[in-house]
Amino acid sequence: MDKKVAPRQQQHDISARRTQWAILSAFCASLVGIGLARFAYTPLLPVIVNAHWFGASAAAYLGAANLAGYLAGALLGRPLAARMPAATALRFMMGLATAAFFACAYPVSFLWFFVWRFIAGLSGGVLMVLAAPSVLPHVAAARRGLAGGLIFVGVGVGIVASGTLVPLLLHQGLTATWLGLGILSLALTLIAWGGWPQDPIQAASAPAHRRPHRAATLRALYIEYALNAAGLVPHMIFLVDFIARGLGQGLATGAEYWVLFGLGAAVGPLVSGHLADRTGFGPALRFAYLVQAGAVILPALGLGPLSLVVSSLVVGAFTPGIVPLVLGRVHELLAHHPNEQRAAWSTATVSFAVLQAGAAYGLSFVFARSGSYQLLFVIGSAALLLALTIDLVTGLAARDEP
Repeated sequence: MDKKVAPRQQQHDISARRTQWAILSAFCASLVGIGLARFAYTPLLPVIVNAHWFGASAAAYLGAANLAGYLAGALLGRPLAARMPAATALRFMMGLATAAFFACAYPVSFLWFFVWRFIAGLSGGVLMVLAAPSVLPHVAAARRGLAGGLIFVGVGVGIVASGTLVPLLLHQGLTATWLGLGILSLALTLIAWGGWPQDPIQAASAPAHRRPHRAATLRALYIEYALNAAGLVPHMIFLVDFIARGLGQGLATGAEYWVLFGLGAAVGPLVSGHLADRTGFGPALRFAYLVQAGAVILPALGLGPLSLVVSSLVVGAFTPGIVPLVLGRVHELLAHHPNEQRAAWSTATVSFAVLQAGAAYGLSFVFARSGSYQLLFVIGSAALLLALTIDLVTGLAARDEP
């Protein structure tokens, strides 16, 4: 009896280790593609200007190139996976992101830098679309919330690194900083290289037609996720400036709140993923919308430093923490249609990227016209409350459907 059980246990242990490595690989992908490729540029931007690599307006356009690349990558991810194995695409994109760091160490020209910042964003978009959906089907359903949280902790770690590692590297110079980021990215790429699952989960037998309310709920989820993106923009773009100039507390104090934002981001996906495992992804999402709406509006209420601390931590936590919740909800709604999950997640990612970019420009226009920081936080909170309302209404409609 024991001789029969032992091989089964050994096979189970090997499978568990493979799953853990796959989760680690997806964590590395989110850290490289989003955490570093996007957020490390923020503290580098003023240094690039001061070093006369590029002027202030040109440096800002280089930041926009990354966002444009991310949107292109979100659109490209699904077609790319249809033409090659997902593991191959993931390795290639992590390699491209790594190459972009090394290329940006040398300011050959504006066009050179623009192309590589676009490539960095594109690789991040593809990694966001493909990494987690390639891994989560191999994780037991009861553990997918926590696994998704572990994967997207990489985004939060990147935000923390942008405020800690980058300033340390800058003591060695701007070129050395880019090279250091490239070496780190290369190391993470090598760690992830052999961990990607090679055997995709095949579609289970499923009903020929999905119930109509599932499709309606999925469309509503895309809108909610986009609205959530808009709700995060006031903090992501204006929080430090609001504290430094709006409240007159100076840049150093504003930077301290950004560190709190990063600390929240480092733990947010774990907390939200654990919550989803206990309550289900639908209830966890509704809770997230409500809590975010309250946290986003706090700076507009003038309640003092403690409210700003809470706001920074909570919004920071949900900046990456909302991602595993929406991805898990997609898997819930398409539980019997695994082949459609990647396509749905790609659509959700695109909707998030489009409205986040649109909100960034829109709120910048509103601020330029009104000069009011408080109005920005009110708009952000309203977007999140609208997302909650849509989710509740869609849920009630589905419940009433025969």
